[in-house]
Amino acid sequence: MTISRTRYALLATTVAIIAVFGSFAALGVYASAGEGKPAAPPAATVDVAEVVSRAVTDWQSYSGRLEAVDRVEIRPLVSGTLAAVHFKDGNLVRKGDVLFTIDPRPYAAEVARAQAHLAGAEARAAYTASDLARGQRLLADNAIARRDFEEKQNTSREAAANLQMARAALQLARLNLEHARIVAPVAGRISRAEVTPGNVVAAGSASAPLTTLVSVSRVYASFDVDEQNFLKYVNPGRAPGGAQVPVFLGLANEDGYPRQGKVSSVDNRVDTSSGTVRVRAVFENADGVLLPGLYARIRLGSGGQRTAMLIDEKAIGTDQDKRFVLVVDKDNRTSYREVRTGANQDGLRVVSSGLNAGERIVVNGLQRVRPGDLVSPHPVAMATANGAVSLNVPAKPAAAATKSGPADKT
Repeated sequence: MTISRTRYALLATTVAIIAVFGSFAALGVYASAGEGKPAAPPAATVDVAEVVSRAVTDWQSYSGRLEAVDRVEIRPLVSGTLAAVHFKDGNLVRKGDVLFTIDPRPYAAEVARAQAHLAGAEARAAYTASDLARGQRLLADNAIARRDFEEKQNTSREAAANLQMARAALQLARLNLEHARIVAPVAGRISRAEVTPGNVVAAGSASAPLTTLVSVSRVYASFDVDEQNFLKYVNPGRAPGGAQVPVFLGLANEDGYPRQGKVSSVDNRVDTSSGTVRVRAVFENADGVLLPGLYARIRLGSGGQRTAMLIDEKAIGTDQDKRFVLVVDKDNRTSYREVRTGANQDGLRVVSSGLNAGERIVVNGLQRVRPGDLVSPHPVAMATANGAVSLNVPAKPAAAATKSGPADKT
C-alpha cells in the first residue's frame, strides 16, 4: 500500500515537471515568433491634384416668370357693328396693321355733316368780317352810331368762334371715322378674336376687350432677390459708376443659362413679409421662344470678380454635417482637412476656407485611403467632376471604416 502511494506521488511529480518545461518551451517559441514585425501593406495608388486658384464671379440662382414688355388689351374707341377681323389667331402683327373694322358709314356721314357745318361757318365768318370792316369805315366818317358798330363787332366775333367750333367738330368726326379701323398700337403676337363680325361693340374702358396683343422682340423676367444678395450684388451695381450686374436665363427645356440679359429695374422697397426685393431683367427674344408666363431659371452674378480656391467635387467627402478633403503632404501621407464650400464654377466647387493654392489633395480614391495613410500619388489635373463623392469618414483616424452617402450640400 505504501509502495503504491510512493509510485503515484513520483508519477505526479514527473508530470508536473514535464508540464513546466513544456510551458517554458512554448513561451520560447512565441517569443521567438514575436521578434519579427508583420509586413506593411503596400501604399494605395490615388489620383492627386493641386488646388486651383483663379478669379471667379459669384453666382446666385433664382426662379422667375416671363412678362411682356408691352401688353395691350384692344378695345374699341367708337361704338358700332363689327364689320371685319383682319388677322388670324396667334399671328405676328406689325405696328399699324389693321386688326378690326367697325362699320364706318355712320362716321363717314358725320364727317360729311361736319364739313357742311364748317362751310357754313366759314361763309358766316367771312360775311361778318366784311361787314365789320365796312362799319369801321363808316365809324371813321361818323356815319354810323357807336352802338351799331359794336353790334357788328360782336357778330363777327361770334362767327369766328362758331368757325373754330365747326373745325373742331370736323376733326372729331374724322377721328371717330379713323377709330372705326382698329390698328395694332405695337408690334407683337396677337391673341384670338373675342368678338366675331356682326356683333355690336361698345366704346369705353368698361367694354370687353376684342383681343390682346403682346410684344415679343424683348421680354422681362421678374424674380425676387433676398436682402443679403441685393445689398451685396444688385445695389452696388445701381450706384453711379457701378459695374453692370450680369444676368442669364434658361428655360425649363434648356441646359444651363444660354440667354444673356441685363437688369432693367429694381423695386423701390423691400417686401417686409418675404424680405425680398423685386428685380426685373430684360432679354432679347429674336427667336420668339420666350413667351410671357413661362417659368424661367435666373442666374444673377456679382459685378466684379474675386480670387477663389477651386477643387474637383470628387475630392469632397462628408463627415456628418461637415465637408472634408484628404490633403497629401510632402511625405505622401494623407491628413484630414475640413473645408467650407461655395457655389459651383464651371464644374469645379469653390472652397471658401480650409485650403491654399498649390496644396495637393486626393481627387479619386477616397474610398481606399484614410487619414494618416501612406499613398502612391498619381498626379492629375483638377478636372471637371461629374458629382461629389460622399464619405462618412470620422474626424479621428482611429474611428471605424467609411461608407458612402450623398454629398451635395453647399
